[in-house]
Amino acid sequence: MKARIKFRKYGALRFIGHLDVMRFFQKAMRRAGIPIAFTGGYSPHMIMSFASPLGIGLSSDGEYFDIELKEAVSGKEAVKRLNKVMVEGMEIISFRQIPEEKKLTGMAIVAAADYLTTLKRGSLPENWREKTSVFLKQPEIRIEKQTKRSVNEVDIRPMIYKFEPSKSGIYMQLAAGSVQNLKPELVMEAFCRFLSVEWKSVDFHHHRLEMYADVGQGIERELKSLEDMGWEMEKDTV
Repeated sequence: MKARIKFRKYGALRFIGHLDVMRFFQKAMRRAGIPIAFTGGYSPHMIMSFASPLGIGLSSDGEYFDIELKEAVSGKEAVKRLNKVMVEGMEIISFRQIPEEKKLTGMAIVAAADYLTTLKRGSLPENWREKTSVFLKQPEIRIEKQTKRSVNEVDIRPMIYKFEPSKSGIYMQLAAGSVQNLKPELVMEAFCRFLSVEWKSVDFHHHRLEMYADVGQGIERELKSLEDMGWEMEKDTV
């Protein structure tokens, strides 16, 4: 039996790395008494996988990881128990059952993510809000993208699904996952270049709002949150 856990990461804990997040939740599972399954062999470890690790410095309202359970649990009770062992900067939002197929794990199906970007330092031109639609109408948005082996110039326009002003900053929806993955920082670098703003003169905070799977049939994109891909897990007690 598999479950998907949604959580928030905020405050000072946005500066801890992915490996530390994994270790934190491994300890939290034990303390909360969640019947998580382990691998076999001489060095068993918890069966746990994260949908898309969050970059250091980013906060989020929509982080996910999947686990395998030895037995059914009450999703609502599991949320309560886990939140009792959380620290400031981590909060469990939901605990839902998901399909058993490996191809439907969060890591495999994540296809897009929402972000809210706010300006921390520096300034943008007064008309930057009007320029967001002009920026997105460009046929190409080329920028240097760092990979594990090299730096390549790529066209990121196909990976930007939405880019628009909000009350507190810029809302964007970007490609995410193993097939295509675009960081909000790269988009803002391209936008600043478009506005003729020196990149080193500004600094932004990026907050991930949600992650999605693409449930369309390949013709049109149809996004569904990873949380909505699961269902309520019922049992009286954990």
